[in-house]
Amino acid sequence: MKPFPLGDMPLETFLSEYWQKKPLLIRNGLPHLDSPVAPDVLAGLACEEGVESRLLIQGKTEQEWELKHGPFNDEIFSQLPESHWTLLVQAVDHWIPEAGILLNLFDFIPRWRIDDLMISYASDGGGVGPHFDNYDVFLVQTSGKRKWEIGDIYDETAPLRPDMPVSMLNKFEAIETWILEAGDILYLPPGVGHNGIAEGNDCMTCSVGFRAPSHSEILREYTDYVGLNLSEALRYEDPDLIAQSNTGEITQQTLEKIQDILRKYTEDKELISQWFGRFVTTPKYQQADPLESEGSENTYLIEDLKSHLASGGILVRNESSRFAFEVKADKNILFVDGYCFDPGDRDDYDINELIEILCTEIELSDESFIQTDDNLNLLLKFLQSGAIYLAES
Repeated sequence: MKPFPLGDMPLETFLSEYWQKKPLLIRNGLPHLDSPVAPDVLAGLACEEGVESRLLIQGKTEQEWELKHGPFNDEIFSQLPESHWTLLVQAVDHWIPEAGILLNLFDFIPRWRIDDLMISYASDGGGVGPHFDNYDVFLVQTSGKRKWEIGDIYDETAPLRPDMPVSMLNKFEAIETWILEAGDILYLPPGVGHNGIAEGNDCMTCSVGFRAPSHSEILREYTDYVGLNLSEALRYEDPDLIAQSNTGEITQQTLEKIQDILRKYTEDKELISQWFGRFVTTPKYQQADPLESEGSENTYLIEDLKSHLASGGILVRNESSRFAFEVKADKNILFVDGYCFDPGDRDDYDINELIEILCTEIELSDESFIQTDDNLNLLLKFLQSGAIYLAES
């Protein structure tokens, strides 16, 4: 059985009393958790092209902060001061499979809400200053110690320091202060001000962040999706037009017609369903072989897949791919990396089970329900796109 980060607290209690409501300190929530990456591996990852990384260095005074963006090189790390610096690497789970295991410990929250795993490694005194996030986050201490100062609730109107290279609150007062050691977890809902400061060296903190799309993003993405799929022949119509005393006026009748057009699409649950599954599974970073591309470098055949599974091999979900499903009329609709896979009219227990397992498990072995031709063809499509890959058990 995998560890449960909330300890003895029932999930229902956490959701009703803490989730998006108030901070929670969980002492020894993951007592036997090893750091998902070693510090030198994290530094090496920050030197790679395509990896989002930052290095924040505080000078001798409170006003001296320097922000560097990766990719870095060995020389930069060799020139770091003895204290007051922090290395931050985004989406570590996309590059290192072992890091994804930590994310899976938090799948008591819907998977589509999980964003990525950011890891920070800090020297004594290192931190990013007092700030707040617009999303939920679990801060897992995996090595060393970090002091967390917890403040009030802030929003976008909160004044920020204009002289800082990162978003830093201009006025911050700690309400509570906690020292986290390896295995401790701190949950913070959106808007809670916090300031983390490494106490001693070898301080590694894993941030499990959750997606919280803004209303602006939801509206933009949905209207873009709807607009791209509508015929240009669909136009504004006014066969009931009547003479106006001033033709420069936009009448209330006109506005009602526009509102009717908008309402038609915002109240279409089927259309929203099709869009949302695609939206929440779109990869954070562009895939090399999108699922609907004509060609692929991965030219696997069904025979390759059968042979691999028969020999004891497994299938593994790509760390950067996103899977989700929706239950509709007793069948599962699968969404993978921004694309939809509808089993159609098939009343097939095997395909429904496969879809659920693809969305909950990282690894698949040679189970009987995989062996149907339709299921093998579906897996082959994901194999060719890179959404899953072959591995040894």
